[in-house]
Amino acid sequence: MRVFSLKVLLLTLVAAVALPVSHAASSPKRTPNAEAKKKVVGARGAKAKAKREPRDTREAREHRRRQMALEGGGVQKSGTKRRGAYQKVAFASALAGVPPVLTAGDLAGLNVTPNPLALSSNVALVMDQTTNEVLFEKNATVALPIASITKLMTSLVVVEAGQDLDELLTVTEEDVDREKFTHSRLRVGAQLSRANMLHIALMSSENRAAAALGRNYPGGIRAFVAAMNTRARELSMDSSQFSDSTGLNSSNVSSARDLAKLVVAAYEHPLIRQYSTDSRYAVDPGGRTLEYRNSNGLIESSDWEIGLQKTGYISEAGRCLVMHVHVSGRPFVMIFLDSKSKQARLADASRIRKWLESRGASVVSERRSNRS
Repeated sequence: MRVFSLKVLLLTLVAAVALPVSHAASSPKRTPNAEAKKKVVGARGAKAKAKREPRDTREAREHRRRQMALEGGGVQKSGTKRRGAYQKVAFASALAGVPPVLTAGDLAGLNVTPNPLALSSNVALVMDQTTNEVLFEKNATVALPIASITKLMTSLVVVEAGQDLDELLTVTEEDVDREKFTHSRLRVGAQLSRANMLHIALMSSENRAAAALGRNYPGGIRAFVAAMNTRARELSMDSSQFSDSTGLNSSNVSSARDLAKLVVAAYEHPLIRQYSTDSRYAVDPGGRTLEYRNSNGLIESSDWEIGLQKTGYISEAGRCLVMHVHVSGRPFVMIFLDSKSKQARLADASRIRKWLESRGASVVSERRSNRS
C-alpha cells in the first residue's frame, strides 16, 4: 500500500510540472519589454508614414472613410496576411441604420416624378438649338446644386475677360479643397499656364486648377464670383447662384432651363468647345508630366458627335452632365442633373439620343406622306 501511494504521489508531481511546460511551449513568450518595443516601433512607423504622406491626402482619405461609413459600408483590405495574400473583408457601417446620403433633388421629392422616357436623372431637359424649342423636360425649372457644371461658367468668365492665357499660375494652399477633401494631382507649388489650368478644369474637372483660375482674377476670388453672377444675370439665368469657381460648394445652384442658356453661350467660344471635348491632355506642372483624361466617357465613343460637355458630382448634387450634341445633323442641348451613377447619366443620354433619332425619322416620314 505504501509503495502504491508513493507511485501515485510521484505521478501527480510529474503531471503538475509538465502542464506549465507544455503550455509555455504552445504559446510564444512575450515579455513586457518586447510588448513595449513593439508599440514604440509601430508608433514610429505610423509617424513616419504620416510624414511621408501630404496632409491634404491624409485628410481626403479620412473623409472618404467617414463617407463610406455613412453610406453603409464597403470593402477594404485588412492588414493581416493569409497564405501570402491580403484578405478582403467587408466592414459594416460605423453608424448602424444610417440611410444613404440623399441628394437635394431626393429631399425635394423629385425622384418620384414620372416621365415617359423612364429617365433615372431627377432633372432633365432637351432643347433643339436651331429653334430654341424645348422638346422634353423633367423638373427643368427647379434650382439644384450643380457641382462642377459650375466650371462652365468659370471658363466663360475667364475667356470673356481676355486674361493672358500664357501667364503662369501657381497652386497655393488656398486652392486646396478643405470642404469636400477631394483629391487633386496638382500639388501645392505646381505651376501651369492659365490656358492649361482652364484645359484640365474643363476636361477633367480639376478642382485646384479651377480654384487657381478664380483666385488669379483681378480682385481675387470675390471679384470672380461677382463676375460669375453678373454673367448669369446677363444670360437671364434667373434661378442660378454661384459662390465659388469649382462647384464644390453646394450653394452653386441652377436649373436645367438656366443651364441650357449657359451651354449655348459657352458653345460660342471655340476654346471652350475644344478644351471640354479633348479626350486626353498632358501637362507639366514641374517635376513630372501628368496625363489627364476626359471625365465624360461618351467623348471617346464614335457614336456621338459632342461639341461641348461638362460633368459634375458632389453628394448633394448627384451625377450631372450637360452637352451640346448633334443628332441626325441637328444641334441639341442636353441637361441631366441628379443621377445616381455615372452609368445612369450616360444611359439617360443614350436613351434621349435614340428618342431624338426616332422622332426625327417620324417627322421625315410625315413630311414625305404630306408631299405625296
